[in-house]
Amino acid sequence: MRNDERPSNDLTVETTQPSTHSETNSQPSRRIRRRSFLKGMGVTGAALSAGALLGAKTEAQSSSGPISQGDAAILRFLAAAEIIESDLWLQYQEFLGVQDNEVSTIASKQIPGYPAQPTGGNAAFTTQILRLDGDMSQYIHDNTEDELSHETFINAYLISKGFDPVSLDGFRTLPSSAATGANQVGRLTNLMELTVDTSWWTRYRSRNGNPDLGDKFPQAVPSLAVNKHPAIPRTNDDVNDADFLTAIAFTAGFHFAFIEQGGSSLYPSLAQRVNSAEVLRILLSIGATETSHFQTWHDKAGNATPLSVTDPATGVTVTFTDLTQPSGGENLQANLIMPEPTAFLSRQFPVCSVIRPTETKNAAMGAVKGLTADGLFRGQSKEFMNFITELATQADAATRGF
Repeated sequence: MRNDERPSNDLTVETTQPSTHSETNSQPSRRIRRRSFLKGMGVTGAALSAGALLGAKTEAQSSSGPISQGDAAILRFLAAAEIIESDLWLQYQEFLGVQDNEVSTIASKQIPGYPAQPTGGNAAFTTQILRLDGDMSQYIHDNTEDELSHETFINAYLISKGFDPVSLDGFRTLPSSAATGANQVGRLTNLMELTVDTSWWTRYRSRNGNPDLGDKFPQAVPSLAVNKHPAIPRTNDDVNDADFLTAIAFTAGFHFAFIEQGGSSLYPSLAQRVNSAEVLRILLSIGATETSHFQTWHDKAGNATPLSVTDPATGVTVTFTDLTQPSGGENLQANLIMPEPTAFLSRQFPVCSVIRPTETKNAAMGAVKGLTADGLFRGQSKEFMNFITELATQADAATRGF
């Protein structure tokens, strides 16, 4: 999910500085030239009530002083990333998560038109995901709740510091699955045409490679890394094909970990650019939760059993092998879910067990490129991609002292 290229973008931001503060600690009066465009799309912060996000005003005022424009840019990009994560996890939750009303009630307060009642799930799909672990429904439920809490907190914190929050509601235009268990609401992400990078599996088992040092890693499931694959049933035709539904569940299992390993790297990468000790605390605290998610899904994905199935709609074949007894040696061994010690900072140092990558250069754009390559944004508008690209570019431009 990392790439060192920084694209240009045609949406610009102007800010003005009050004369009573230094540049580093200012709370800018933001005049955003794109505001009229974004207002038309419904993606300015206006739809997000400061009162609803902040809750008790006295608690919000208890935090430390102003933050820099750079810190705000990083937080705005992370808010957008969390909204994207929430969108995809809600789709998994509707089918597979514990069907109480906890998550749906939270989501209904954050997403216009989202039903407050659970869907009831999809029993056949849930049966298949439980092959990876008997607690999958609880884990999916809790992961979804976590991401919703992250986006709400970051936006509330931005408001408390005088910055615009982030909303992507105007871009919820992608279709929902037509299968039983899916809410019929607009989506930000597409889980029905994924190209899943599974090189994170071998990266975390490598004892000498690190993407920060330019190393590349083979795919654990090569067939997932090419063509387009559904990670949720598209229609009830998929649900009624038992073998293919199993392949969809296994695809979802590897996709869960792909998403969360990105967050594991993104937060420490951007934390190196912040000024405020409190913003640093936010990034370190949320980032650690993303790592907890990743290790959970990393553990479960390896329980996929050998299977080769052809998609009846597209003719694309996906093949899963037995990773509990890999022919490729320990680089594929399923139970090696803790990061193996590897090269870090420089090959001149002893190996060290670390999150990888954590190089800060172009970290935000690397995340955008990784999610785009994953197929999550297939069908999204150019305006959406421009907006996300702009947020990433501003986050990557943030430096200490600005």
